[in-house]
Order: sequence, then structure tokens, then C-alpha cells
Amino acid sequence: MRRTVFNEDHEAYRETVRAFIESEVVPVHDKWLEDGIAPREFYYKLGELGVFGIEVDEEYGGAGIESFKFEAILLEETMRAGVSLGGSGVHVGLCLPYLKKLATDEQKKRWFPGFVSGEIMFAIAMTEPGTGSDLAGMRTTAKLSEDGSHYVLNGSKTFITGGVHADRVIVCARTAAPLETDRRHGISLLVVDTKSEGWTIGRKLDKMGLRTSDTAELNFTDVKVPVEDLLGEEHKGFSYLGQNLPQERLSIAVGAYAQAKAAIRFAKEYTQQRAVFGKPVAEFQNTKFELAACQAEVDAAEAVVDRGLEALDAGELTPVDAASAKLFCTEVAHRVIDRCLQLHGGYGFINEYPIARLYADNRVNRIYGGTNEIMKTIIARGMGL
Repeated sequence: MRRTVFNEDHEAYRETVRAFIESEVVPVHDKWLEDGIAPREFYYKLGELGVFGIEVDEEYGGAGIESFKFEAILLEETMRAGVSLGGSGVHVGLCLPYLKKLATDEQKKRWFPGFVSGEIMFAIAMTEPGTGSDLAGMRTTAKLSEDGSHYVLNGSKTFITGGVHADRVIVCARTAAPLETDRRHGISLLVVDTKSEGWTIGRKLDKMGLRTSDTAELNFTDVKVPVEDLLGEEHKGFSYLGQNLPQERLSIAVGAYAQAKAAIRFAKEYTQQRAVFGKPVAEFQNTKFELAACQAEVDAAEAVVDRGLEALDAGELTPVDAASAKLFCTEVAHRVIDRCLQLHGGYGFINEYPIARLYADNRVNRIYGGTNEIMKTIIARGMGL
């Protein structure tokens, strides 16, 4: 079926992004995998391409386009090529919405020009050891100094994508104790300079997949954060986090759908070239049936994604809608990628084949952004259960 969610401008952008990935990422991606990180200078190239500034106002060097569809195209093209762009997805997909909604004019003037160019890379630090999806249980604290000039940040975070290369990190911390009637109260967002004294990067985590993204542990010991770097209002951080979750979860759905689509592409190409018993694997009925079943699932995921993209741009994407999209698309991707790897036989287990890397990269989709078990809980509540 013909997709109608993208127009000519979108498709022109897709061609630009595809050419960039083929020339600037594919030839060096194996080196990134070997190093376990994308080089910091690569983000300057993304800045020059303009991908960081599409949704940033023109006065700060951006394009001023209010649409998530361009970010979706970047996700789709990245997955199509079987590569990863390091922590850049967090910079735009997760951090930018908070900055656009909550930053003051003064903060935007300080941060957005560097955000657009790639000179100031952002990450966000929510998860802590032992808390997982229970953000209200965080223990990192930020106490206001006696003279009211700065906060003193103490604690630790884990699973922070982009944490190694980040220049600024949106840190979620307790600026007040929780209330008996509301344990979510007292959380604030601080945009912390990673060059601050007392800020240390712990381990760069050795992950099963997404190996080019710099996922790290962060530790804070008496880090001084100027009050001018408070994002939004004090103690209202939890509500801010909830407002951005639908977009975050839709982006995961988009990425998962695109991974599943890429898996079919890889499996089709492989089975057409690989011969057993005197004929291509693609000519066996089982191969045709498996790929046909996978295609039907991907078609359904595409419809869910496109409906979600339209709803997000219209300001109508609800938390339940986003949870449903994430749950469905990530489960589809899990099934499709597994079946496509099986069609590769033993070679599907070898990392030099993109299907193997895709299999490992895909697994986290059902965990981050809220586990799929949490998504089921959200959907059930939306059903009145």
C-alpha cells in the first residue's frame, strides 16, 4: 500500500539522509563497532547536515519545522542500512522536546546554537541503579545552597545513552522529599555541564547490542549546578517526564518497525543469493511463506506507525496510543527479525552479517522507554481495567 504520511519534502530529505549514511557511516561502521562508540567528531557532521536543527526555531539556527516526521525518516534510514548513529538519537529525540517546552529564552540562547551544530551534545539521565521504570523511587538529590545561587547534586545514574560524549545532561533529581500522598512530588530537571567538578563518568556499559552508542554510568559528588540551569519549575519534573513519554515511545515504535522492514530486506537478499541443494533458498516454499508472513506483520506495523506520526504532529497522540504502538511494533520486530535470522541459517549467528547485529540491537526495544509489561499496564488502564 502506498504511504501517504510523507510528502515530497520528506522524501527529498530521505534521499539526502540515505546518501549521507551510505557515504559517511557505512564505510566506517565496523570500526565504530570495534571501538564500541561513535567518534565525537561525527556529531559535527550531523550538525552540518542539519538533522539536529529541523525542529529548532530559526532564530537559533534551526529550520523551525514543527514535525516529528523528519526524525522518523532518519530512524527509518538508519535501520534500513543496519547501522547506528551513536547517541545522537537521544540528543534530538529525547532531549529536544524538553528544551523546547521548558527552556527560558535565555537558556535557549545559550544552548540551542550549539545544539544545532553538534557542539553541545545533550543526554538525559533518569534511570538509577535499583529503580528501573520506577522513576518516583529515584534517590539522586539536588539541594539548594543557603544563598540560593546553586544546587548541590549528589547521586548516580545508569543506562545513560550518550553519557560519554555529552556536554550537557538533563539530570532528574530530588529537590524535595516525596509527599505521603504523592511520591512523585519533589523531582526537578537540571541541565548540568559535564565539565563540572564532581561529575564523573563510571563504566561505559558493555551492551549486547547498540554497541556504537555510548551508554554509561554517571556519578555526582557535590556537583554545583547554577539555579539558572534549572529546566522548568522546581519539583514538577515528574509531570514533565510524563508529557514527553508518548513521543519517546512512538520513536521506539518507528525504530522497531524500520528494523523489522530491514530484516526482511536482508533475508530476501540473502536467500536469493544463497544456494542449497542446487537452488536458491528463496525458491523453497518455506522461505516464501516465512517472508510473506513477515511482510504482512510489517505492513500492519507500518499502518500503526503512520497513524501515530499523524496523531503526534496533530497534538493528539495519547499515552495509551503511544504505549499500544510501542508494544505492537516492538513485538512484531522481535518476531520478524528472529524469523529472518533463521532463514540465514548459521550465518545469521555471525556478527559480520547485518541480521545478527539487528537481532542484538532490537532486543532492548521491549525494555527501554518503559518495559512492554508497563505498556500493557497503561493500555489496560485505558480500557478501564
